[in-house]
Amino acid sequence: MLSAAPVMFAQTAGQDMKQAGRDVKEAGKNTGDAAKNVGKATKKTAKKTVKKVKKTTNKAAVKVEEKTRDKQ
Repeated sequence: MLSAAPVMFAQTAGQDMKQAGRDVKEAGKNTGDAAKNVGKATKKTAKKTVKKVKKTTNKAAVKVEEKTRDKQ
């Protein structure tokens, strides 16, 4: 008695093209999500930097004012 090995059917070229299209679409979505997250991180960092610069500038202005006041 002969035993037959399981037969594996390959996808057709059309099915391969459809799957490739789905893969590209998914990759595009992932890229868009990543870009959105980078944008949020950049915005957050910029906001934090502005606050630090403002605080440092005000601190320096107070010191200059104190030194100016002391000399009068």
